[in-house]
Formats: sequence, C-alpha cells, structure tokens
Amino acid sequence: MLRLILCVPFLLSLAASAQQDAPAADSAPVAVPVFHVRYVNGAEVYIDGGRVAGLAEGTKLVLKELPNKDADGKANAPALEPGVVARLTVVSVASTSAVCEVSAAARDLAVGDVVSLPDDEVARLTEKHALGNTRSYPMVVSFSEGDPLDEEVREAVPRPPLPEINEARGRLGFDTSLIRGIGQGATTSTEFGIVARADITRIYGSHWNLNGYWRGRIQSSTPASQTTIQDLINRTYQMSLTYVNPEARWTASIGRMYLPWASSLEVIDGGYYARNLNATATAGVFGGSTPDPTAWNYDPSRRLAGTFINARGGSFEQFRYSSTFGFGVNMMHWSVNRPFVFTENEFSYKHIFSLYHSMQIDKPTPNPNTPAINLGIGQSMLSLRAQVHPRVELELTHTYFRDVPTFAANLVGTGLLDKYLFQGVDGGARIQFPERITGYFSAGRSSGSADAKDSLNTLFGATMSNIWKTRLQIDAHYSKFDSAFASGSYRTVTVTRDLGERFRLSLQAGRQMFTSPLTKDNGSWFGNAFLDTDLGPRFFFQTQFTTQRGALEQYDQWTSTLGLRFDNRDKERRAARAVQP
Repeated sequence: MLRLILCVPFLLSLAASAQQDAPAADSAPVAVPVFHVRYVNGAEVYIDGGRVAGLAEGTKLVLKELPNKDADGKANAPALEPGVVARLTVVSVASTSAVCEVSAAARDLAVGDVVSLPDDEVARLTEKHALGNTRSYPMVVSFSEGDPLDEEVREAVPRPPLPEINEARGRLGFDTSLIRGIGQGATTSTEFGIVARADITRIYGSHWNLNGYWRGRIQSSTPASQTTIQDLINRTYQMSLTYVNPEARWTASIGRMYLPWASSLEVIDGGYYARNLNATATAGVFGGSTPDPTAWNYDPSRRLAGTFINARGGSFEQFRYSSTFGFGVNMMHWSVNRPFVFTENEFSYKHIFSLYHSMQIDKPTPNPNTPAINLGIGQSMLSLRAQVHPRVELELTHTYFRDVPTFAANLVGTGLLDKYLFQGVDGGARIQFPERITGYFSAGRSSGSADAKDSLNTLFGATMSNIWKTRLQIDAHYSKFDSAFASGSYRTVTVTRDLGERFRLSLQAGRQMFTSPLTKDNGSWFGNAFLDTDLGPRFFFQTQFTTQRGALEQYDQWTSTLGLRFDNRDKERRAARAVQP
C-alpha cells in the first residue's frame, strides 16, 4: 500500500508532462458548415443544405465578403456590418436543400454565393465543441482501499448543459381581423386568433425540437362560404415536433410538415416515423391529410398514408444524390380513392447543375356511371438547372398532370402556383445584371391545352434591390399561362423594405385573370400592405391590409397582431457584452 501511495505523485507528474506536450484538444478548430446558393427568386434563395446538414426552420445564415477597395484603398462595397453583406433566415427545409428568406442585403445574392452561420452561432458551436468528448477532466486513480478525503478529491466535475439544450426563441401574439364586404348585400365580420412562431431545440434536455409557424382562429363571425386571399395564405403554415438524435437510428415528427425524403407529396398534417438502415439508407412510414391550399393535391377531406425507402450519398462540395421510392393509398373521407406509387430523385454537382424529378403512378377510383380509369402516370415534374456563368442560370422544366390540380385558384396572382400553371415544357433563365438588378423569364408550349393548337406560356420579371441606397426592393412580375384546366394571366408589383429582423414593410398590387371550368371567378384587382416591427426588446406588432375587387370577390380585410417575443439567448448576449472591455 505504501509503495502504491509513493507511486501516485510520480504517475501524476508524468500525466501532467504529457498533457503539456500534447496539443490542446479544445484548441482544434471547429468545422463550420457552409452552403451554396443554388437559385434566387426575389427575396428568397435556395441553398444546398437541409436537415441532414443540421438546418431547421428559423436558422439564421449570413453572407460574408471582404470589402472591395478603390485606388485609394478605401472600401467601396456596401455592408450591413464589417464583413457581412446579407442576412438570411431558413423558412422551409428538406433533407438536402432549404429555402431562405433574405431579411437584409447590401447587394443582390447570386447563384454560387457561399453562406454560413453567423458569428454568434459559430461561437456556440465552438463552446459546444469545447464541452464535448475532448474536454479534459481530472485524472481518476483507483485504490484498493478508500479514504474519505481521497474519494472527495476524485469526484467527477459535473458537466454543464450543452448550449442547444432548451434553446428557445419565437413569437406568441393575438390578432384581430375585420372583413368588410363591398356591394349589395355585403356584411361585416370579425375574427380573433392566435399566431405563434417557435424554434425550440433539445426540449427539457431531450432530442425533441419544435419548429415552425402557426396561425389559428379562436372566434369568428365570418360566414363559412367567405374565404379571403389572406385566409388561404394563413393556411400555408408549418409547425412540427421532430425527434433528431445523432446517436439514434430512428427519427420521427408530428405536426404539419413536408416528408423530408419526398417533398413532392406536399405538406401533410400528420406525422412520419423513419429508421436509418445504414449510413446511406432510410426507410419509414407516413400518414396525414393535405391541408395546404397551394398544393396540387389540396383537399381538406383527403387522407393519405404509405411507406418509403430513401438512398443518398455524396457531398455538397462534389456530386450528391438522393433517391426515394415508396407506395401508399389516397383516401377521401376515409374511403379508398386511389393507390399510388411514387418516386423522387435529385442529383447535383457543386453549384454547376442540379436535376430533380418526381412522379406518381396511380389508379383513381372512377365516379359512378363513368368509364374506368387505367393505371398510369398521374403527376410528373422535372427540373434541370445549370449555372453556365456566375451571373447566368438556365432552367428547363416539364410538368404533367393527368387530373386537374385542386389548389386554391384565388392564389394565382400571388405567384405561389406558377409551377403548376405551366404545363408542358418550359425553358427559362435568371440573369444578374449590374446595379443590383436581376431579370428572369420563362417560356414554353403547353402540351395539355384543349385548344386546336398549342398555347404559349410566358413569364417575365425583374427585381432591383437597395434602390438609391434606401434598402428598398422592387419586384415586377408578369405571367400568361394556358393549360388543360385553366388559362389566364396576372401581373404584380411588390415593394419591400427590411431593416434586419426589427422592421419589415411590404406593399403589393396587381391584377389576375383566371378562366377555368372549376370556378366562375374571371379576374380581380388586389392589393396588400404589410408592416412588421419590434416594440422594444420583448414585444412586436404586425398589421396587414388586403383589398380585393372582382366579379365575385369584393372586400377589404384589416388584420392587426400584438404579441411577445422570446429568446432565452438574450440574457447570454447581455452578459457577454457586460464583460467586454
């Protein structure tokens, strides 16, 4: 025993020497993920990173650049702050891609731009890395006989919780909406509701996360037959509770979300359960309803369920692929309507090109006293994008529907339905011009029109940002479409101004023409005004005005929201600023 006690100081000195000679594990650099902009659409951009890369709805990203300098060595490129020229927020995320909203930008974003996490998120990752398995702990020496004082010295130092545990930020507000009809027999109605936005990670130390946005009514005097454009847009929200554990082989989610491995199924109000078979394959089941009015298969009475398997591989920096195959059943009011098989494939190489294709093969149940419908392709969407120049992106698409899509026709003028209105083959381009001007167009022949000859689908638009250094952005949009189920045109002009996350103003006006056997609405004028601002560090205020003038829809709608902002990282930021010199 005495010999062992005498050896302990010698062993401890050897361990201390080895630790001083070895490089500190905590000093190893943290690999910060970066993502590439693959497509730009006005104030929204598509990047080549998704849930697999750790992104979620609400994640903040930034575009960093070193300032350009003139002949005198002075910086002449605008910047939001030193080194940062744009701020983005993830608003929709899939397994390998995501849609981001540009909240502030000193210049237009272009395909190929590299975005990353902001400095505070990088600091959080660094702290997490330092508290991980590489953290050094006191040496524990085992003894055959214990001494109370020795045992107290050898007690393990408790680990503090990881930074992402119970990290919560979001909004909770109450809104009031007044709808005033125009014309003979018009009525006035009111609605009261709740709006919530949440980004809560590692709830109570678990691996469950709550992300998304939700708006619902708690009281309404509006007739059920009266549905406004704003009401329809409010139904496009997503809110889900998701289990993601890097050390577990299974994942699950419940709420309103996309199936990460098959976004072509559109938003489902239900859930999924998936299990990782290995590093590159995942299998699972899903089920739910189809509540999104911008979906091609929209119908509140529709239910669907099925199973799938996904294979993926490669990297975002080189070649990457993702392939999903599955089958399911479509039901109307819980009666089987059609069984279907679906596939979804995506291939990409850096930011040079990407290929996406989704398809469903089904056999619909015919209505009574109608001919039977054979098994066949019910839906197919193909998209090919190629970056031929840093400022020029080309796109080729093909869209086919055997049946008439059931999206809400009132949303045609919002631009949310463009990918469904253009049937047949379309080609287009997106070009970054000088002076922060971006132009885009698309043209093609409709192959499903009932006309005697093919019809031409056209779309033209242009966006200009930071006009005269006022941070104003203007987008003008014109579209003419002709498909087997509808024809028409719409034109809109949108003006927006953002000041970071604290102020957002948007004005929109336009006219839509929509001719279809599915609706008697033959066109209307519309206008929208939206304001979102923070009231101090804890509260926010939103107000929105919508007006519609048409043959069927004539009304004014005013909505106001007052609520509370919450972010449990504010206390940490204030403490960090307090200790800065």
